[in-house]
Amino acid sequence: MKMKHLLPVLALAAAPMSHAQTKATADVDTLSTAEKELIDDSNFTFTESQLGENDDMTSDVIHITSNSNTYLNQMGWAWSGIWFKYRGLDNRYNDVYMNGVQVNNPENGRFTFSTIGGMNDATRSKEDVSVFEANNYGFSNIGGSSNYNLRAGNMPSGHKITLTGSNRNYTLRGMYTYGSGLTKSGWAFFGTVGYRWANMKTAPIEGMFYNSLSYFISVQKVINDKHSLSIASWGSPTERATAGASTDEAYWLANDYHYNPYWGYQDGEKRASRVVNTFEPSVLLTWDFDINEKMKLTTSAFAKFGKYKSTKLYYSGTNPHPDYWKRFPSFNYNVWSDANSEKNDYDAFWTSHDNWQDESYRQINFDDLYFANTQLNKVGADAIYWIEARHNDNLMTNLSSSYDWNINKGLKLSAGLQLLSNRGSHYKTMEDLLGGENFHNTNTHLVGEYKQTAEEAMYDMNHGYQKIIEGDRFGYDYDIWNQDVKLWTCFSMDRGIQHNFITGRIGGRRMWREGFMKNGLFPNNSFGKSGIAHFLDGGLKAGSTINLGKGHVITAGIGYEIKAPNAVNAFICPEMNNDYVQDLRNEKVVSAELGYAISNKWIRFNLNGYYYYMHDGNESHQFFNDDSHSFTYNSLIGTKKEYYGVELGVRVLITKSLDLVALGTYSDNKYIENTVVNWMNSNTTKMNKDLCYNKGMREGGTPLAAASLGLNYHIKGWHLGLTGNYYDRIYLYYSPNMRYESTLMIRYNKKASEITEDDVPEQAKGNGGFMLNASIGKQFQVAHHPLTVNLQLSNLTNRRNITTGGYEQSRSNYNVTERLDDNNETTFVKGNERSYQFDKNPKKFYSQGLNFMLNVNYRF
Repeated sequence: MKMKHLLPVLALAAAPMSHAQTKATADVDTLSTAEKELIDDSNFTFTESQLGENDDMTSDVIHITSNSNTYLNQMGWAWSGIWFKYRGLDNRYNDVYMNGVQVNNPENGRFTFSTIGGMNDATRSKEDVSVFEANNYGFSNIGGSSNYNLRAGNMPSGHKITLTGSNRNYTLRGMYTYGSGLTKSGWAFFGTVGYRWANMKTAPIEGMFYNSLSYFISVQKVINDKHSLSIASWGSPTERATAGASTDEAYWLANDYHYNPYWGYQDGEKRASRVVNTFEPSVLLTWDFDINEKMKLTTSAFAKFGKYKSTKLYYSGTNPHPDYWKRFPSFNYNVWSDANSEKNDYDAFWTSHDNWQDESYRQINFDDLYFANTQLNKVGADAIYWIEARHNDNLMTNLSSSYDWNINKGLKLSAGLQLLSNRGSHYKTMEDLLGGENFHNTNTHLVGEYKQTAEEAMYDMNHGYQKIIEGDRFGYDYDIWNQDVKLWTCFSMDRGIQHNFITGRIGGRRMWREGFMKNGLFPNNSFGKSGIAHFLDGGLKAGSTINLGKGHVITAGIGYEIKAPNAVNAFICPEMNNDYVQDLRNEKVVSAELGYAISNKWIRFNLNGYYYYMHDGNESHQFFNDDSHSFTYNSLIGTKKEYYGVELGVRVLITKSLDLVALGTYSDNKYIENTVVNWMNSNTTKMNKDLCYNKGMREGGTPLAAASLGLNYHIKGWHLGLTGNYYDRIYLYYSPNMRYESTLMIRYNKKASEITEDDVPEQAKGNGGFMLNASIGKQFQVAHHPLTVNLQLSNLTNRRNITTGGYEQSRSNYNVTERLDDNNETTFVKGNERSYQFDKNPKKFYSQGLNFMLNVNYRF
């Protein structure tokens, strides 16, 4: 590399290390990525139940459960600050139940913990079950399952007031909780209400705010010694601004690891462009029927109407986003190599660098957008800048009934039925025309190839060249229906030193799409109902626990499942038409686990190894393709993956007041074969079939290696804790588009037969590192009632350069031009190498610096 390149190279290469003073980041539920569901931090909030009180350690263990497994019991809280995924699994492989009824969204398989955010007092009572544990409410998924007990009679009685201050996703929180306990007349009432708040002046990231009200009400009536009825209802209406991931170059230029490009100034006031509004009011009715001393029937009915809206700034003119790649210094100068570069302007490099030192340059200029639109009003033209809102609503109902029969001592049978229906409604509305007076429901990606008034460019031919005003639906509007039936059973038996169980399930799923707009590119298969797809699935698992005596236990389990595809992955391009993914299949999962545990009065030790083999999986992605100037929709068909690793959990009682906890995991999760991919662009009707060279790619956004060592001291109502965590092998979400066979052919000017694994880009990785956390708590007596004060301090060493997530950019390092081949088919040809290198500039999130949560509660 030439000497004249040295300065800019050092400047950009130093980006991850050069931040002396930065802002704090948001907590998990304030951040978003293109491929990540939001997880509310309330699931891991520091509470008095996690202060390290002495657990009862028995010397005779035969059942190993999630509550007695040190690793499973501690890892969620210990590693919550890094977005740790259990076994690297997407959370669609974790099932959540409430009073025995499953509440995962069946369209994508996931449960969003923000729906119970701020309800800590109501959700403390839950049973966590690992993949190879028997339970009495369902067939556990490979990521485990949890069942929340929301019956009022199960909740603690009395009043409780909680006040919290933090510099995480919210600044202040207040909660009031009341429980009556079970009265002599058989009634029980429990309720909690809370509010979490941060505005743009107090939020840890520039341009963010947080407003969330949460409520929970539960009433139970014990009719007699056989029958009990309970009803619970809850919701958490929330409005919050989100922060975006950016590149190391942006973080360096802004001198802020948590630079947020999603806000700007309008008339001198801060305004966020990406705001999320959520509200999912839910109701749960449960009938408990104790048939006799050995038999019990539990029936629950669940209903939820979820509303989700997320805004985003869009454009059909010049890209207004401050972190657009053409605004970076490296757009003007290739700091990696000057060979065949599109441009190498040394002066422009430093001019761009100086521009970034001005805050107004690195944020959205809303005033300019308003000015541009108002000028277009004068000639009757459509606005070229607007904020749209994407809605993902769902109406879900689920009926569950489970039967438990304790046949005799050590012999138990459980069985159940679940009937589920879900309608997912997906549409866009015009949120703000930013001063514009005209806008039409047309596909702006087609303007130029077709006239703006052409039928092909219309998003809805039923309404023609339709003018859109704020609040109108446009772009797309469709429902996806999902209906499931599940039957399951579990048989467990204790014989001598063994505890054995076998469980199985069988089910059916049907799904369809109903479109409410007649898309101009797909006039015959976008409006109305699609065909109905049917799938039959099921699974079988068995496990055994052998008690070797003196607290030594061996566990083993094996399973095989056939899982119906989720509706979110079933349609190739649901925003445009009714077409299903070609060759849509059930996913097959083989699972196995082997473990050893010891538990006595001074030590609890768990060591587990696991292996999952998944094949015939289906995945979908959507992104803006800069090469084709359109959105690209792709579906990976028949994926093959392996997940395997080892987990260690140790808790040693050093003295009655001091204990040591150690956790560790080393794992891998990767594609083991390249995958067939179907893809299409939003400005064409052509379906493309390709091969994605994704063999060896890993699950993104989680450490595949992590370790923790902590000391907990507790005496006379005081608790002191100090924990060190280390994270490593953090991969970012990979870009399928960068690894298409056709993309590699263009990039290297090779035939398909000449492509090798050496031509495939390595997956981008993030930084791992060490993080130190501390906690202190004390319980006082005030007016004969307990006052508890907890303080949690995270990242005491202020490590801000640990990557918590991110993704590769799906764009090319070179210009691409479209040409017609000899068969009059569109083909893409490589042009000049761009100065900006997308494959060296993935977008990342970084860890928050020193942060705290102070929690005070008073019970009376």
